[in-house]
Amino acid sequence: MMPNMDPRAMKNMLSKMGIKTTEIDALRVVIECADKNIVVESPQVTEIAAQGSISYQIAGSVKEEPKDMDVDITDDDIDTVMQQTGVTDREKAREALEKSNGDIAAAIMLLKG
Repeated sequence: MMPNMDPRAMKNMLSKMGIKTTEIDALRVVIECADKNIVVESPQVTEIAAQGSISYQIAGSVKEEPKDMDVDITDDDIDTVMQQTGVTDREKAREALEKSNGDIAAAIMLLKG
């Protein structure tokens, strides 16, 4: 925040402005995204309550982990992709479904063009 300021003085100043901060004893913070997880190890988490809303400030050692995409691809999904695209190779249709994380429409678009 402000360099060379006493943390107690900072907390008092924020309190006078109606901002309440609370330290949270967290072991790990995970932010789940569509394609990856952002992991904060040994985090310092501060809850900030101001004007009726709560926000969190997180600091720590950050790393990204790819998300495991376990997708169930059925024979019906493969058949649908093959019928809609005219592809006769089942393996090619399966690969398109895997690349699109099981999204049939995206697999069809991938194979069509």
